Amino acid sequence: MTNLALIGATLADAERLADIRVAAMRPSLLALGRFDADRARDRLLDRFRPEDTRIVLWLGDVAGFFTLIRQPDHLYLDHLYLRPEQQGKGLGQMIVSLLKNTARQQDLPIRLMALRGSPSNGFYRRNGFSLIGESAFDFHYEWRPEGEE
Repeated sequence: MTNLALIGATLADAERLADIRVAAMRPSLLALGRFDADRARDRLLDRFRPEDTRIVLWLGDVAGFFTLIRQPDHLYLDHLYLRPEQQGKGLGQMIVSLLKNTARQQDLPIRLMALRGSPSNGFYRRNGFSLIGESAFDFHYEWRPEGEE
Protein backbone atom coordinates (compact mmCIF):
# COMPACT_ATOMS: atom_id res chain seq x y z
CA MET A 1 0.00 0.00 0.00
CA THR A 2 3.02 2.29 -0.04
CA ASN A 3 1.92 3.61 -3.44
CA LEU A 4 -1.44 4.68 -1.96
CA ALA A 5 -1.89 8.02 -0.19
CA LEU A 6 -4.98 9.80 1.09
CA ILE A 7 -5.18 13.57 1.40
CA GLY A 8 -7.95 15.79 2.69
CA ALA A 9 -10.15 17.52 0.15
CA THR A 10 -10.90 21.25 0.07
CA LEU A 11 -13.71 23.23 -1.51
CA ALA A 12 -11.33 23.97 -4.38
CA ASP A 13 -11.31 20.23 -5.24
CA ALA A 14 -15.07 19.96 -5.76
CA GLU A 15 -15.14 20.47 -9.54
CA ARG A 16 -12.29 18.02 -10.17
CA LEU A 17 -13.94 15.38 -7.99
CA ALA A 18 -17.30 15.92 -9.70
CA ASP A 19 -15.57 15.15 -13.02
CA ILE A 20 -14.25 11.88 -11.55
CA ARG A 21 -17.75 10.98 -10.33
CA VAL A 22 -19.26 11.58 -13.77
CA ALA A 23 -16.59 9.51 -15.52
CA ALA A 24 -16.92 6.65 -13.03
CA MET A 25 -20.73 6.56 -13.12
CA ARG A 26 -21.17 7.11 -16.84
CA PRO A 27 -21.24 3.42 -17.93
CA SER A 28 -23.76 2.39 -15.25
CA LEU A 29 -26.01 5.37 -15.85
CA LEU A 30 -25.88 4.87 -19.63
CA ALA A 31 -26.88 1.23 -19.16
CA LEU A 32 -29.91 2.36 -17.16
CA GLY A 33 -30.78 5.09 -19.67
CA ARG A 34 -30.27 7.71 -16.94
CA PHE A 35 -26.98 9.40 -17.86
CA ASP A 36 -27.05 13.15 -17.43
CA ALA A 37 -23.59 14.62 -16.81
CA ASP A 38 -24.96 17.82 -15.30
CA ARG A 39 -27.20 15.97 -12.86
CA ALA A 40 -24.35 13.61 -11.87
CA ARG A 41 -22.06 16.60 -11.22
CA ASP A 42 -24.70 18.58 -9.35
CA ARG A 43 -25.54 15.67 -7.04
CA LEU A 44 -21.96 15.79 -5.78
CA LEU A 45 -21.52 19.56 -5.80
CA ASP A 46 -24.80 20.26 -3.98
CA ARG A 47 -23.77 18.08 -1.03
CA PHE A 48 -19.97 18.27 -1.16
CA ARG A 49 -18.43 17.77 2.29
CA PRO A 50 -14.68 18.44 2.05
CA GLU A 51 -14.24 17.73 5.77
CA ASP A 52 -15.35 14.11 5.19
CA THR A 53 -13.75 13.61 1.77
CA ARG A 54 -10.34 12.10 1.04
CA ILE A 55 -8.61 12.25 -2.30
CA VAL A 56 -6.97 8.98 -3.30
CA LEU A 57 -3.48 9.30 -4.74
CA TRP A 58 -1.96 6.31 -6.49
CA LEU A 59 1.70 6.61 -7.47
CA GLY A 60 1.36 10.35 -6.86
CA ASP A 61 -1.58 10.91 -9.23
CA VAL A 62 -5.22 11.56 -8.32
CA ALA A 63 -6.95 8.21 -8.80
CA GLY A 64 -10.28 8.98 -7.15
CA PHE A 65 -11.92 9.92 -3.88
CA PHE A 66 -14.27 8.81 -1.15
CA THR A 67 -16.53 10.50 1.37
CA LEU A 68 -17.04 8.79 4.73
CA ILE A 69 -19.52 10.51 7.05
CA ARG A 70 -19.73 9.59 10.72
CA GLN A 71 -23.30 9.15 11.91
CA PRO A 72 -24.28 8.36 15.52
CA ASP A 73 -24.70 4.63 14.84
CA HIS A 74 -22.72 3.98 11.65
CA LEU A 75 -20.22 5.27 9.10
CA TYR A 76 -21.85 6.26 5.83
CA LEU A 77 -19.80 5.77 2.68
CA ASP A 78 -21.44 8.46 0.57
CA HIS A 79 -18.98 8.29 -2.33
CA LEU A 80 -16.24 5.98 -3.54
CA TYR A 81 -15.22 6.72 -7.11
CA LEU A 82 -12.10 5.87 -9.06
CA ARG A 83 -11.14 7.15 -12.47
CA PRO A 84 -12.12 4.49 -15.05
CA GLU A 85 -8.45 3.83 -15.92
CA GLN A 86 -7.75 3.11 -12.23
CA GLN A 87 -10.57 0.60 -11.80
CA GLY A 88 -9.93 -3.13 -11.70
CA LYS A 89 -6.41 -2.82 -10.26
CA GLY A 90 -7.24 -3.60 -6.62
CA LEU A 91 -7.23 0.03 -5.52
CA GLY A 92 -10.90 -0.06 -4.47
CA GLN A 93 -10.18 -3.17 -2.43
CA MET A 94 -7.35 -1.37 -0.63
CA ILE A 95 -9.59 1.59 0.16
CA VAL A 96 -12.39 -0.62 1.48
CA SER A 97 -9.88 -2.45 3.68
CA LEU A 98 -8.77 0.87 5.16
CA LEU A 99 -12.40 1.88 5.73
CA LYS A 100 -13.11 -1.44 7.43
CA ASN A 101 -10.17 -0.82 9.77
CA THR A 102 -11.65 2.59 10.63
CA ALA A 103 -15.02 0.95 11.29
CA ARG A 104 -13.42 -1.68 13.52
CA GLN A 105 -11.61 0.99 15.54
CA GLN A 106 -14.88 2.85 16.06
CA ASP A 107 -16.93 -0.34 16.46
CA LEU A 108 -19.44 0.91 13.89
CA PRO A 109 -20.90 -0.63 10.75
CA ILE A 110 -20.38 0.92 7.32
CA ARG A 111 -23.50 1.64 5.28
CA LEU A 112 -23.77 2.71 1.65
CA MET A 113 -25.98 2.76 -1.42
CA ALA A 114 -25.07 1.44 -4.87
CA LEU A 115 -26.89 2.14 -8.10
CA ARG A 116 -28.97 -0.75 -9.38
CA GLY A 117 -27.25 -2.39 -12.33
CA SER A 118 -23.83 -1.03 -11.38
CA PRO A 119 -20.81 -3.34 -11.16
CA SER A 120 -20.24 -1.77 -7.73
CA ASN A 121 -22.93 -4.09 -6.33
CA GLY A 122 -20.75 -7.13 -7.00
CA PHE A 123 -17.71 -5.30 -5.64
CA TYR A 124 -19.40 -4.54 -2.33
CA ARG A 125 -20.84 -8.05 -2.00
CA ARG A 126 -17.39 -9.56 -2.64
CA ASN A 127 -16.07 -7.30 0.10
CA GLY A 128 -18.50 -8.61 2.72
CA PHE A 129 -21.30 -6.05 2.50
CA SER A 130 -24.82 -7.42 2.99
CA LEU A 131 -27.93 -6.15 1.25
CA ILE A 132 -30.18 -4.53 3.86
CA GLY A 133 -32.72 -2.71 1.67
CA GLU A 134 -33.48 -1.15 -1.65
CA SER A 135 -35.12 1.86 -3.22
CA ALA A 136 -36.23 2.71 -6.75
CA PHE A 137 -32.70 3.25 -8.08
CA ASP A 138 -30.37 1.92 -5.38
CA PHE A 139 -29.48 -1.08 -3.26
CA HIS A 140 -28.57 -0.41 0.39
CA TYR A 141 -25.68 -2.31 1.96
CA GLU A 142 -24.06 -2.71 5.35
CA TRP A 143 -20.81 -4.19 6.60
CA ARG A 144 -20.43 -4.98 10.30
CA PRO A 145 -17.08 -5.34 12.05
CA GLU A 146 -18.12 -8.08 14.49
CA GLY A 147 -17.01 -11.52 13.47
CA GLU A 148 -14.73 -10.23 10.71
CA GLU A 149 -11.14 -11.22 10.13
